[in-house]
Amino acid sequence: MFFKPRFSTKNYSRRGFRLRGNTLVLLFAFFMVGLFLHYGGKTKPVVAFWNDVRQIIGLGRSRADREESNPYKVPEPNSGPDVATDNRSSSESEASDEASDRSSKANDGQSSKTVRFDFEKQVDFLLPVSRSSAGELIRHEGYTLSYRDEFKDAQWVAYPLLDYETTGDADRKNEQFKPDPAVSEGTALPADYTRSGYDRGHLAPAGDFKYSQRMMRETFLMSNITPQTPDFNRGIWKELEELIRTWAVRDNGLYVITGPVLKAGLPTIGKANEVSVPQKFYKVILYCNKPAIRMIGFLLDNEASTSSLKQFVVPVDQIEQLTGLDFFPKLPDDLERKLESKGRSEMVDEWFSN
Repeated sequence: MFFKPRFSTKNYSRRGFRLRGNTLVLLFAFFMVGLFLHYGGKTKPVVAFWNDVRQIIGLGRSRADREESNPYKVPEPNSGPDVATDNRSSSESEASDEASDRSSKANDGQSSKTVRFDFEKQVDFLLPVSRSSAGELIRHEGYTLSYRDEFKDAQWVAYPLLDYETTGDADRKNEQFKPDPAVSEGTALPADYTRSGYDRGHLAPAGDFKYSQRMMRETFLMSNITPQTPDFNRGIWKELEELIRTWAVRDNGLYVITGPVLKAGLPTIGKANEVSVPQKFYKVILYCNKPAIRMIGFLLDNEASTSSLKQFVVPVDQIEQLTGLDFFPKLPDDLERKLESKGRSEMVDEWFSN
């Protein structure tokens, strides 16, 4: 005679602790919500979570994530349209405060660290003059430029680089390339660079304006952008930008003029616009601290290079002949001729040995 249980073991097994389909879905949903909250609402929490796991077990970040974080990777426009918008009216007080603070710090720095020449105090002392075709003069808070509509490129960008401006909390990672609303005929669009094989290369680099998020944002306006080969933009050009920032800190401030060498017949990219691709780029740097004054010029091909930056030092006269520009025309004539005619070895000794 067998004992018959009062309950069914079959039913018991069915009613035991078992995760059913709906429960799994709810747990997965809670897991995903938790990831979004933990990673601050990022759009790729699973990727971020996986990268954290990889770092914990010693595998490092994934290759795709490393490439995505590269600030010199050719970025694509966001989902919004390529439209020039002017939001200055909504932040006039912010701009005024930053400009006032910047002016105050600049004046303090000049009075305590440097002595200015009289010619530096002239209006627009920094700006070059074109000997042939002048572009449209565009003034932004951090820099001034001359824009050539026929090339959809700036022929020069000029700004003072003060030592304190190279450090700060401004971050480029959330900035977007945008058309410049200040240019009357319109600039190139970010989409003109898409799948072109060229970087959207900065003339006035974002790293020169870490002091102010607003001024850093201005460097992403397309009037300040030019087609550069990726290996050039992320290589020797980046190295030169970093060197100039080092000099600005060492010398308590510099004047910087930079741009492409523009001429007829350059290749172009772009669908909405024909954007000229420069073959060469230049930088002209001036240091003034009365009675000391020195100038140096750099001329680089738009291509990768592993050469020393000293190899790209050229007389400023040579850059003037190529560009049709007159740099620092408000310098006394004799002093200007002396500075602009110096050879490579003399400039290298003056700038690289200190």
